[in-house]
Amino acid sequence: MGAAAPDQSLILSGAEQEYLLRVIEAAVQVRDLSQLLLWTQGQLQSLLPHAVMVAMRFDAGGALQRIECLNSNVLDAAAIAHLCDRDAGLAVRAARHWSATGLGQPAMTGPAPALRHGALAGFQAELGAHGHGNLLLHGSGALAGGASVFALFGLPGDPGPRHAYFLVLLLPYLHLALQRLGKADAGDGATRPLASMARALSLREREILAWVCEGKCNFEIGCILRISAVTVKNHLQRIYKTLGVSNRTHALSRCLALGLLDALPS
Repeated sequence: MGAAAPDQSLILSGAEQEYLLRVIEAAVQVRDLSQLLLWTQGQLQSLLPHAVMVAMRFDAGGALQRIECLNSNVLDAAAIAHLCDRDAGLAVRAARHWSATGLGQPAMTGPAPALRHGALAGFQAELGAHGHGNLLLHGSGALAGGASVFALFGLPGDPGPRHAYFLVLLLPYLHLALQRLGKADAGDGATRPLASMARALSLREREILAWVCEGKCNFEIGCILRISAVTVKNHLQRIYKTLGVSNRTHALSRCLALGLLDALPS
């Protein structure tokens, strides 16, 4: 899983080096599924923005042991099944096809002419038909503790060598994070609500989220809760940090994905 030395076109900028360090620092804290979701859909997005990540773990014989759909936008049951069905899901089929090539390098496909060839080119029509646009995929290869493969769907723009290089750099941390998840919660994480995340928010923060859901601005929330708009803003900044987001729209989307909105106080 080691990263190959980059050519000159892939030298990281100072900002990218800082982002990479922050992503790695956050990766070592991942211990459960909710933390994996927040990391991949939060800090990791600074280097590898995507709509959906499907994380898969295979045993030494190639049998699928675990699959998790990690996304900040809500997917309906049909979309989840299309991506993550253990037998016929697009991510599973793409992972198996990639593994069969034996090349061990990141693979990508998309609508751009330059991406219409390669190991995953045969999946492009299906990606387009289901609104995913493009796919970037890489995995660990065969390891004693089992292999992992990560499929990233819906990158903004066209995936390219720089995205592939970031995925190479981050693959060891993705692999170890997936390996650390306990077997007790193994299964289809995409359909399992992660309401435990609500315990990471204080009662006041949850109250503010509830009013954000109602479309209230900071001033209105402050009037309702009898606190200043500045205090509301400070609470929101802490909420954004907890959820790994940068604004209220993304926070609401993340809450939906985590199943938090049902747990908010009325």
